[in-house]
Amino acid sequence: MAALKSLAKDTAVYGLSSIIGRFLNYLLVPIYTTKLAAASGGYGVITEMYSYTALLLVILTFGMETTFFRFINKADERPRRVYSTALLLVSALSLVFLAAVLGFLPAVSSALGYAAHPEYLAIMATIVAMDAIQAIPFAYLRYRRHALKFAALKMLFILLSIALNIVAFVVMDCRDVLYAFAINLACTAVVMVCFIPELRLARLHIDLPLARRMLRYAWPLLLLGIAGILNQTVDKMIFPHIVGGEEGRVQLGIYGASVKIAMIMAMITQAFRYAYEPLVFAGAKGKDSATLYAKGMKYFVIFTLLAFLAVIAYLDILKYIIGADYREGLKVVPIVMAAEILMGVYFNLSFWYKLCDRTIWGAWCSAAGCVVLIAFNVVFIPSMGYMACAWAGVAGYGTATLVSYLSGQHFYPIRYPWGSIAVYVVLAAFFYAVMTLVPAAWPTWCRLGINTLCLLAFAGHIVYHDLPLASLPVVGKYFRKR
Repeated sequence: MAALKSLAKDTAVYGLSSIIGRFLNYLLVPIYTTKLAAASGGYGVITEMYSYTALLLVILTFGMETTFFRFINKADERPRRVYSTALLLVSALSLVFLAAVLGFLPAVSSALGYAAHPEYLAIMATIVAMDAIQAIPFAYLRYRRHALKFAALKMLFILLSIALNIVAFVVMDCRDVLYAFAINLACTAVVMVCFIPELRLARLHIDLPLARRMLRYAWPLLLLGIAGILNQTVDKMIFPHIVGGEEGRVQLGIYGASVKIAMIMAMITQAFRYAYEPLVFAGAKGKDSATLYAKGMKYFVIFTLLAFLAVIAYLDILKYIIGADYREGLKVVPIVMAAEILMGVYFNLSFWYKLCDRTIWGAWCSAAGCVVLIAFNVVFIPSMGYMACAWAGVAGYGTATLVSYLSGQHFYPIRYPWGSIAVYVVLAAFFYAVMTLVPAAWPTWCRLGINTLCLLAFAGHIVYHDLPLASLPVVGKYFRKR
């Protein structure tokens, strides 16, 4: 129970910063989608470019965050040596990557269809190299349970980014995506400066035996990470090439803007991961570890379903986050959120192969999902457009989740409370059906009222059956009997 309370507390800190940060970051979406018309394809450029950087970030960190937690919690390893080795390995690869991109910038830009704008590639390569290096100090803050500094640095980046974007796109009325990339570079550099104390902790010497052990553990995680991030980004990479021409980036921009509304699932998954991963590795040998993982799964599903219903309930309000000429893509929101829930379930299932040091299985699971996702996109994008991208996510994550569960029950069996989870899934599906069946012709206040009642009913079920108010962290004391 103490471990679950610790998980709840850390999730609250990470989650609050993540949710507030993402909420504030949403201010950029109306700015971009207002200043960059859908027909210009500008937001499609942003969507495509950040998809490439997400993949590159996984490659440059090559599973070293998880490897760091695995090794730093081993009794026979020295924490500072583990930290130094991880940081130096990631830094070396990132600097080599940056030098290669800048050295061959014209060829790389031409290959990606940006021959007229090589500066986009130069800026984004610099950003992703710095982000990769920062991943290890951020992991170190999580290991040290310095959640407040972690959250403060994340918030600093967001607030500075918003301020500079408002100046550039609102005050100065800029309409060039180059400004968005340049602002990102400046904010990333500021965070790097703030990490000077953590960077100075590293010893400028790689422990080669330790590095070899860490790399043996990490390389399957690299395959897992590549397959996993492709599940999230490959649709945005290949869509412009399948549809082709300027229309490809126009449609990608509409899809990318609409997906932003669905990203609350990603926020919750990320916040849960930040708190859950260090806790799992630290308590891997505890006798109640399997119970913890099972309960963690259940509560993750409960709250992601609650978030799903909340977004659907207030979509009539949330739609104003994006510009009017992008709102035709809102039909992808529930589908993308369903895919994000499956991704979170897969993440919870994935700990078995990390704790058993069978990380290669993670690569196979994610690869299976990735193959399904890519095939779905290639086959159905020509006929379904960006709707194929949304449904491909469900198919891909569903495949990865199923393969991971079946293999995990063989090597590291855990009795998940699937019966209780199924009740919540059915209940959420019922309330979703009620919300979507309310006629669009009815007044907005009426639809919002019905949706709110559905949401409160689902929350009431949670409180009554699984999470009494008195058990909540921080506020729970106000509901306890005196």
